[in-house]
Amino acid sequence: MKVANSGPAAAQTAARALPGQVARRSRLRVGQATLVSLLYLLPSLIVFTVFVFYPLFKSFYLSLYATNPFGLSTGVYVGLKQYNIILHSQTYHDSLLVTLLYTLYTVPLGVLVALTLAVLANAQVRGIAVFRTLFALPVGVSMAAAALVFALFYNPTAGVFNYWLRSLGLDGVQWLTEPRPALWSVAFVSIWAGLGFNFIILLSGIQAIPEDIYESAKIDGASGFRLFRSITLPLLSPTLFFVLVISIISAFQSFTQIDLLTKGGPANSTNVVVYSIYRDAFINSQVGYASAQAVVLFLIMLVLTAIQFLVIEPRVHYS
Repeated sequence: MKVANSGPAAAQTAARALPGQVARRSRLRVGQATLVSLLYLLPSLIVFTVFVFYPLFKSFYLSLYATNPFGLSTGVYVGLKQYNIILHSQTYHDSLLVTLLYTLYTVPLGVLVALTLAVLANAQVRGIAVFRTLFALPVGVSMAAAALVFALFYNPTAGVFNYWLRSLGLDGVQWLTEPRPALWSVAFVSIWAGLGFNFIILLSGIQAIPEDIYESAKIDGASGFRLFRSITLPLLSPTLFFVLVISIISAFQSFTQIDLLTKGGPANSTNVVVYSIYRDAFINSQVGYASAQAVVLFLIMLVLTAIQFLVIEPRVHYS
C-alpha cells in the first residue's frame, strides 16, 4: 500500500510549481485585459481606418497616377512626376505662401485674444459667468454659418462694417473683392470662429492652477501683471502649446470660409493650399495632381508639428 507524499518534500514540489502557475495565470489575465481593451477600441479603430488611414494611403497611391474622377482604370502611371511638377509650380508656391500668411494672420492673434479673454473671465466678480458664456459662444457656431453671416457684414453696399465706416466719414472697403483686404477679412472670420474653443481650453488651464501659488506670491508682494508673467504664463505654457499646435493645423486645413467667401480670389489672394487641392481635384479633374498636393501638405504639416514638439515642447515642460 502506497502512502501519499507528504512532509517537506511535497511542500518543496508545490512551492516549485506555484511560480509557474502564477506566471501562467498572470499572462492569461494580461491577455484577457488586452483583448477586452482592443474590443473597446475596435469602433474607433474602424473609424480611423476608414476615414484617416485609408484616405491617406489612397492619396499617396493616386498621386502616382495621372487620373480622372472616374478611377484608375483610365489612369496612367507617372511615378513621382507630379511631385516634380509641384516643386516647379509657381501656382502651388503662391498658394503655399498665402497659406503661411493666413496662418501668421490667424494663429498669433487668435491665441492672444483668447488668452486675454480667458484671463479676464477668470476674475472673481459678480456676473462673470455671463461673460464666460458670451466668450465661449462661437464654439457652437459652425464655420459655414459664421462665413455666411460675415458675408452679410462684408457686403460693400448694405454691410454693417461699411455702414460704420461711412458713419465716421470714411469710404467703404471692398472687403472680399480687393486682393489686399480679402485675406485679412477671411482671417478675421477664422479668428472669431476659433475663439470659443481656444477660450475654453485656456480658461480651463488657468483655473487648474492652484490658488495657493497665487496666495504665496501675493504675500511676497507680487500683484497684477507680475502674477501673470511669473505664475500664470509659465504654468499655462503646456496648455498654450496645445492650443498653438491645434491652431496651426486648423489654419493649414482651412477651406470652408475660403469657399463660401472668396472662392480663392480675388487674383488668387486667398487661394490657400487646401482650396487649391479642391479646385484641381473637383473642378479641373486632376485627381492625381491634387492627391500629390495633399501628400506634400501632409508632409509639411508633419514637419511643422515635429519642429514644434522638438523645439518648443521641451522648453514648455522644463521652463
